[in-house]
Amino acid sequence: MTSTDDIRRRAEALGPWFHNIQLAEGVWTAPDHFLGDYPAFKWRTFEHAIPADLSGRTVLDIGCNGGFYAMEMKRRGADRVLAVDFDEDYLAQARFAAGVAGLDIEFRQLSVYDVASLGERFDVVLFMGVLYHLRHPLLALDLIHEHVARDLLVFQSMQRGSGEVDAVAYDYEFTETDHFDRPGYPKLHFIEHDYAHDPTNWWAPNRACTEAMLRSAGFQILEHPEEEVYVCRRIDGPAGLAVYPARG
Repeated sequence: MTSTDDIRRRAEALGPWFHNIQLAEGVWTAPDHFLGDYPAFKWRTFEHAIPADLSGRTVLDIGCNGGFYAMEMKRRGADRVLAVDFDEDYLAQARFAAGVAGLDIEFRQLSVYDVASLGERFDVVLFMGVLYHLRHPLLALDLIHEHVARDLLVFQSMQRGSGEVDAVAYDYEFTETDHFDRPGYPKLHFIEHDYAHDPTNWWAPNRACTEAMLRSAGFQILEHPEEEVYVCRRIDGPAGLAVYPARG
């Protein structure tokens, strides 16, 4: 049996962690996280919006990081959980955390831009805290819709700017420009340099932009249980949006 000291030593060797996960009594992976007990404190604000019983369903966690959400999905009885991340260091953390917890989760190194290579759809897709790290965020949503989402999308993004959401007309005359300056108009702020000391933070949508991007990619917003979190249903969207070649 692996001792608590062994778990602590292995966890420290795999650090630094972004997900704070309790691996054993007194052993946490990121106890000094700058956001606190993350992502557990966020999970507690929206877990009620996720089906409590996922038996019979499949789950894909895109950008699984240390595996917190994938583990929660398995604890809810999902038949199969596949967790992917582009970063092998995060995957090593997630594999270790799931192993310590005794949870049967599949892991694979994969970019969101290559989800077509999976060749299957999942009942629940998690896309948590990834969008703003991408150079091409709307393309990622298009690819998820086109290739892997079957029913629910659980989505989270850092948001900055106004929390207002204006009603937007279907079209405007070329000379109409006032709406661009309204706080509630969809805006995606581009971050040329670092933000929060993280060079991978490329974009920061306001709330109106987040919701517009989800709709545009073919996801109907069912619930908005937390400021940054949306539970959506995949619906038919405009065909041919995702232009990135499907690798398989």
